[in-house]
Amino acid sequence: MKKKSLYKTIWRWHFYAGILIAPFLIILAISGGIYLFKPQIEAFLYQNYYEVEVRDEKTAPEQQINAVQDEYPDATVTRYRPGETDDRSAEVRVNLDGESYTIFVDPYTNDMIGQLNDKNRFIDRVEEFHGELMLGTFGDRIVELAACWTLILVITGLFIWFPRGKRKLFGTILPRLNKKKRIFFRDMHAVTGFWLSLAIIFLVLTGLLWSGFWGTKVQTLATNLGIGYPPSIWVGDTPESTVQTKDIADVPWSAQTMPVPESDQQQGFIPLSMNEVVRIADEENIYPTYEVIYPSSPEGVYTLSVFPPKAQDEATMHIDQYTGAILADYRYDHYQPLGKLMAWGITVHKGLEYGLANQIGGLIVCIGIITIVFSGIIMWWKRKPDKHLGAPVAPSVRTSRRLIILLIVFGLLFPLVGISIIVVFLLEWLIIRRIPTLKQIFQIEES
Repeated sequence: MKKKSLYKTIWRWHFYAGILIAPFLIILAISGGIYLFKPQIEAFLYQNYYEVEVRDEKTAPEQQINAVQDEYPDATVTRYRPGETDDRSAEVRVNLDGESYTIFVDPYTNDMIGQLNDKNRFIDRVEEFHGELMLGTFGDRIVELAACWTLILVITGLFIWFPRGKRKLFGTILPRLNKKKRIFFRDMHAVTGFWLSLAIIFLVLTGLLWSGFWGTKVQTLATNLGIGYPPSIWVGDTPESTVQTKDIADVPWSAQTMPVPESDQQQGFIPLSMNEVVRIADEENIYPTYEVIYPSSPEGVYTLSVFPPKAQDEATMHIDQYTGAILADYRYDHYQPLGKLMAWGITVHKGLEYGLANQIGGLIVCIGIITIVFSGIIMWWKRKPDKHLGAPVAPSVRTSRRLIILLIVFGLLFPLVGISIIVVFLLEWLIIRRIPTLKQIFQIEES
């Protein structure tokens, strides 16, 4: 394949991928930019629920829970979150009339501060929109596909950006701000894309680790190869269960597919009080923002999970509900090097690992992505011909073999991309090439 033909072919793929993926990139950038500031947003929105007057001594967790049950006799308690600071309320989550509510309790007086329907939590909805477009599994697959194609956009974009003649500072790594609008938008697109390329790849890969398809496969493979998380998570002395942690609790990504051990049913034994569970958590130095999930059955366990700012503070613990025995204790120190890298990458992705600097850095990348998308759209709109979309003419299949091989390799690494590439080729072969109007619009060359 001649270099010029290869350039046009890659430009064509970059062009059409950009048009298709642009709306999703805008959605992900905006929702991601908002989610970065989750701590500050929730502290502002729920200040009246979170803050309590510091008094001499807090009441026992069980008393706080009993107060909620007295106030809501028809509710079923499912979770408890002790306040991590002296001026922070405790949270008791309940199921009431088929919906989940969080009840905020003053840990000094046991008074109800307020209740919040969990489906109305603003940041949770932003996260749901960011991760699955609020469409469940189907939305998760769409976001995963868009993220994978973003990698193709970055790689093809860098190929197009790479200077082939005399290298110049302006127009390559610095934008030309005093030129015509067409050059200005071109530089805003290309130069911004160059500077943010590694950051975008990082965000895509760490975001994909949460995806229901690719992320689950990678996690399973890493564990089975012994390079991600401890083998005992899957086999060995850890009690087995057919239930996965992610099915009963929101836990750090690294712990989502860990099996949940079962409690031994003890005849005549009474389940532990929440006082004992909290005491165990404190003795084991679980990071103070942890949440306790109640057993879902007589064989179930108390599950402690925590979303700490730093990956090294992650913990997921399962406690026998009758004996108080710690059946499983998964910490960052138990992860293999790749597992630690993944956990670190996710907390950076969420803007937590390095505090405000992390959040600002993430926001800059999100704004940069929006800049790249809109500058690309404007640049295309200004030069778009009337009779076709403006992409280079599609070469014949024979002259695209090298690119096809690369796409096949990429499709094998990211199966959803592979499926989408097959769909694209079938659409072109069976429909676009056979309809003259479409053939002209998409600039298809004869085979």
